[in-house]
Order: sequence, then structure tokens, then C-alpha cells
Amino acid sequence: MSYLKTKENNYDVFKFLNAIDDFTKKEDCFQLLTKLENISGYKAKMWGNRIVGFGAFTYKTKAGKEGEWFLIGFTPNKDRISIHLMHGLEKETTLLSKLGKHKIGKGCLYIKKLSDIDINILNELMNNTYVNMRANNLT
Repeated sequence: MSYLKTKENNYDVFKFLNAIDDFTKKEDCFQLLTKLENISGYKAKMWGNRIVGFGAFTYKTKAGKEGEWFLIGFTPNKDRISIHLMHGLEKETTLLSKLGKHKIGKGCLYIKKLSDIDINILNELMNNTYVNMRANNLT
């Protein structure tokens, strides 16, 4: 099995989130924590020293290497919050068009704060991702 630098560990998620200086970002992250625990049914775990992840699966690369990763998660960065939605954000054009102020990457949704977006649309995107990740990746 290939060893990633970023892997699940026992660091305290609450300690990590409580150390966020920006009050709004801290509150938003605690809201995301609650929402993602409710969606996934998993307790939050730290992955590396910056990612809060929920659930886990084993993946295999095209080269045959294996690793462990979380099903859904988020990272509070200095200038934004990255919400890890690894199941096909590019296919969610209708929902994304209704979401509000955001950017997307290959597997992440980037927002400045929750008040910039429609929280119901975010909930739908997160739920869609979790359901599809679980269906396709849980072993």
C-alpha cells in the first residue's frame, strides 16, 4: 500500500477548529462539521494537519497503488474554505448555477463564507457527493 503524507489521525478536530482566528470562518466550519456528520453518519476525523474528513475508502490508482481517503470533508484555508466534494462537481452545473459566490476545482468547492451561498443548495451538493462516493467507493 502506498503511504500518503495526508492520512487519518487522532488529532482533536475540535481543538483544530477552535484554533481558527477568524470568528466567521470558525463558526462556518463548525456548521459544516455538524452538516457533514449528519449527512455521512460518521464522526469527523483529522486527515493530515488541515483536513476534516468523514468516512473512509480504499482507492486504487491506474498504476495499481492503493491508499485511504475520506468520503467527504473540508479544509479551512487562510482565504477560503475548501469543501471536498470529489464526486463530479463538473456534472452539477444546475445546482452550482444556483449556489451563489463560489469557485470549483477538480474535486473541491471553494467559498469564502457560508453566508455567500445558498445553504440548501450546498446541502444538496454535499448529500449528492456523499451518496455517490459511498455507492462507488466503500469496501
